[in-house]
Amino acid sequence: MPLPYQGRKPVYAPRGAVATSQPLAAAAGLEVLRRGGNAVDAAIATAAALTVVQPGSNDIGGDLFALVWDGQALHGLNASGRSPAAFTPELVRERGAGSPVSPALGGAQADAVEVVPDRGWLPVTVPGAPAGWRDLHERFGTRPFADLFSDAIGYAERGYPVSPTVAGGWDRAVRLLHANLRGPEFDEWSRVFAPGGRAPAAGERWRNPDAARTLRLIADSRAEAFYRGEIAAAIAKFAAETGGLLAAEDLDKHTSTWVEPISASYRGYEVWEIPPNGQGIAALLALNVLEGYDLAGAPLEERLHWQIEAMKLGFADAHAFVADPEVAPAPVGALLDKEYSARRRALITDRAMLPAPGDPLRGGTVYLCTADSDGMMVSLIQSNYMGFGSHVVVPGTGFNLQNRGAGFSLTAGHPNVVAPGKRPFHTIIPGFLTQEGAPVGPFGVMGGHMQPQGHVQVVLSTVDDGLDPQAALDRPRWYWHAGTEVRVEPGMVADDEGRAAVEGLRRRGHDVTVTDPGGFGFGQAIWRLADGAGYVAGSEPRADGGAVGY
Repeated sequence: MPLPYQGRKPVYAPRGAVATSQPLAAAAGLEVLRRGGNAVDAAIATAAALTVVQPGSNDIGGDLFALVWDGQALHGLNASGRSPAAFTPELVRERGAGSPVSPALGGAQADAVEVVPDRGWLPVTVPGAPAGWRDLHERFGTRPFADLFSDAIGYAERGYPVSPTVAGGWDRAVRLLHANLRGPEFDEWSRVFAPGGRAPAAGERWRNPDAARTLRLIADSRAEAFYRGEIAAAIAKFAAETGGLLAAEDLDKHTSTWVEPISASYRGYEVWEIPPNGQGIAALLALNVLEGYDLAGAPLEERLHWQIEAMKLGFADAHAFVADPEVAPAPVGALLDKEYSARRRALITDRAMLPAPGDPLRGGTVYLCTADSDGMMVSLIQSNYMGFGSHVVVPGTGFNLQNRGAGFSLTAGHPNVVAPGKRPFHTIIPGFLTQEGAPVGPFGVMGGHMQPQGHVQVVLSTVDDGLDPQAALDRPRWYWHAGTEVRVEPGMVADDEGRAAVEGLRRRGHDVTVTDPGGFGFGQAIWRLADGAGYVAGSEPRADGGAVGY
């Protein structure tokens, strides 16, 4: 199968590397490495810059998850926020819950799920990203915390020319807002992000001085101003005035959680994910199923069929069991048991299926990765959720509040049901790869329901096919949407083998559409080279960013 994106080559670097979807943010992280900061310092600088230079995909008001290899062991940080104390099923229904399926709950068994509205105040949960930056730094950082925000503040204050992919998504968001969203809670969004009623064009300079001030407050107070000071007071006041549920007490109570990463073995490698409430377990479930097939020796049609069916099984279980582990712990050990995976694999036939969840107890985002000269590596993802999140901007703050509450279910008895003070099902997932306990490196593919599917495809390209990070990210992708609906990129049908494979999938009952790039996720990866030679990094060719190193 030919690679459709061949203009970008892998980056080889002897000391350190940064990869993300916007080049100015990657450069911010690299500058920190050059000044003697470590991979965590670089990740925080990159993440802060991304809130300014890619605001439709992430912002100060979003959430964050991270995996950190400290040179000896892997650590996980869940910096996702919880729902407000006033957030109850009764109130959500009273304010107009809808029946369309949230992307967080996509899949065959989600067609009739009643969901939380995805815009306005109702889906706003406590933002976890600022606390996540602080907590990562507190445990692993070496440079002064405030110094890590200089590039982000500079771009917000003095402006920067908007990059092409970011400009396209921004324009779509402006047209959505002006067509569908009305109310005082949306006025500030229009002022900040659509001055003159439009989005900035590619190459047009855009400034956000309010965000610069907010970032200074976070930097100087180590995020205290966000949760207990001036920013918290502004959020609570605006929510009270315009119908929001978020209160000062909700912000004050927020905490991140250090967690034990979860993993599945795959052909001598270990694939690591953040445990629920993230959906990373869906990727591990699919890989457990796929380990029972000879993918490298199979025809392309069969390989794709097995991958799609395994991913459906992974999602079926993830959507049934993933929720806030402090409220409804998922049976992670039982789900990842190899015998359970064998039972699930036995359900796969030569036809497309619509799987139900199994019984394991029987037996919208931006992604970045960094690496430093001492072997520390970071896999970090942060997000507003759907483009520009809730579209609620508190006057004077310059940032979007996320709409992660749309990830909750309103089905009574579901582990992920709406409740106060609870973390929702989360789509954003950082990944990490090791081999027999030794680090290979961080990777991730952002994009809602696409993320576990992207993780699986990057792992298969790396482990089964031996591709470097850039080639693995270049490879054409498939995306299972719901039911039997499968989408593939044009590169998948660029040769006879690919065209025959897609026709074969259709004969098996898959409803395959070849669609222009878009919706297939944006990925990054950094692999450690053998014998301490350095790193090789790749960056998503479908986005504006790149991998940089030194």
